[in-house]
Amino acid sequence: MSMLRSIKGKLSLLLFCLYTLLLYSCENPLSPSITQESESVTETEDSWVSQAESARLSSYLDSLFQKEVTTNTLSMHYTITSPKDFGITSYQPTLGQISKEADREALSLFENIQAALNSYDYDHLAKEDRLTIDTLLSYTDTQLALSDYYYYDEILKPNTGIQAELPVLLAEYQFESRRDVLDYLALLSDVQRYFDEILAFEMEKADRNLFMADFAIDAICKECADFYAQTSDHYLITTFDAKLDAMTQISDADKTAYKEKNRSLILNRVLPAYEGLSESLSARRGSGKNEMGLCYLPKGKIYYENLVHRSTGSSHSIKELEEMTTKKREDDLLAISELVHTNPDVSKQAELFSIDVSDPAQVLNDLQHKIAADFPLPADTAFSVKEVDPCLQDAMAPAFYLTAPIDDPSHNVIYINPASGSDGIKLFTTLAHEGFPGHLYQTVMTYQSKPAPIRSLLNYPGYTEGWATYVEMMSYSYAGLTPDAAKLLSCNQSALLSLYASCDMGIHYDGWTLSDTIRFFRDYNIKDVGTISDIYEYIVEEPAHYLKYYIGYLEFLDLREYAKKLYGENYSNVTFHQAVLEMGPAPFDLLKKYLEGYVSE
Repeated sequence: MSMLRSIKGKLSLLLFCLYTLLLYSCENPLSPSITQESESVTETEDSWVSQAESARLSSYLDSLFQKEVTTNTLSMHYTITSPKDFGITSYQPTLGQISKEADREALSLFENIQAALNSYDYDHLAKEDRLTIDTLLSYTDTQLALSDYYYYDEILKPNTGIQAELPVLLAEYQFESRRDVLDYLALLSDVQRYFDEILAFEMEKADRNLFMADFAIDAICKECADFYAQTSDHYLITTFDAKLDAMTQISDADKTAYKEKNRSLILNRVLPAYEGLSESLSARRGSGKNEMGLCYLPKGKIYYENLVHRSTGSSHSIKELEEMTTKKREDDLLAISELVHTNPDVSKQAELFSIDVSDPAQVLNDLQHKIAADFPLPADTAFSVKEVDPCLQDAMAPAFYLTAPIDDPSHNVIYINPASGSDGIKLFTTLAHEGFPGHLYQTVMTYQSKPAPIRSLLNYPGYTEGWATYVEMMSYSYAGLTPDAAKLLSCNQSALLSLYASCDMGIHYDGWTLSDTIRFFRDYNIKDVGTISDIYEYIVEEPAHYLKYYIGYLEFLDLREYAKKLYGENYSNVTFHQAVLEMGPAPFDLLKKYLEGYVSE
């Protein structure tokens, strides 16, 4: 889940988040089976497909998934609801491991995966299998490229770090069986051990002059303090009690015992772990030697290049991305100028526009019908809309979506943060980003194509956040605005996001100082130094975070133009979107490679 703090001031920031899972393990995958089988070859649109080779690959991928998904029980719970249906009968509840040794074993795993995948007869596999292999190979390549930068990564980012995400993931942890309850309690018991490993990692970073800036420490400590300030009425106690009360398969006596256990763990283990984390970080104030971009670190530019590639899924160089961003911003500003020139009332039309968003669930239901001209018919699915708990509102994004498990696509939750103050057209487009045709829709529609389960463990935020930003821009046309007003607001939002993207690359690759950033914004008549300072610090804390939204958005625009040329007069938005959704999250060069095979069907 990625979260974006709202920065108060004249600028409106991105509002969105998505829970994501990483492929990470301390174990090696099973080698592909070499059992000889009678060969069955079928001629299809994918050329000659070997059924035996396909079955062999499927067996390997299933075994790999079984091993990897069990290395983090929290991630497993949000990925699948019924482990036994995936051949998983035993596992030890854990939040995972953080150590140099675990990292080395993970790198060895990626190398083994590559060797295993290269052993298959690629040309005799169906396109879905080839896409899975290509995606896994690309993913492991990206991870291996970052192998020399273990201490450059940051686990405790003020807004997207584990300490920010964990409370929501615990609060939304669903109980379908007694085993779920026991796993949950085991995870609470594991928090202190996990935080100790995080702190050990942070101290190792400090020893290498790679520790976070003081302003990041202050933000994390405030966030922790807000969380552990609650005691007996803590929402992790009340939510647990409510979920347990709803279960019919557990006796009242056991419920009472579990409630007492949970209360004890929250008050005596989890909250003290957060308090200890805060105290330890606070004690290291002044240890951070760099309060500017990554390029000021040894080999920081190379790390940033690889980080951007991982975050965006784009194969373009940083300089190319900077040029793409600048050109799109110029095009958007020119479009705004032309709109205002030809329709002098358009700004007032946009400003005075009013839309009822008092019932977010109804807005989402309405959007499912409004998008029909551009998107495939949405799958029939359920969802709920909830409010962020008051003690988390300052640290949370104005809205975010929790991804449904791959075997239960009906469990979709969208959170709205009342503290953000989002309303009107802003909340409408936020709901489109998070729901229909955004994250929720993309997730459920991709599940319909039944990709290999292992792909659910691969993190491609450039695809997921790029898609949601791309459809958010389209959503202005579904709100009831005039066409000119919808285009004005869409171009304005796109141009605004481009400013953050330029700053991200400017700060971390080109070495912009705060003064450079202030001058950049002043060129666009944005002069609130306090707000710009907040933006600067946020980007220092969260390198490449904005790029997964904006560069992902630009890549989808480019992919759409490519599809128009590829499909000719048979092109339609519905067909293009169907193809993209069926392919699922992947690097953009692979989406382009496989697009023809999907849009032609």
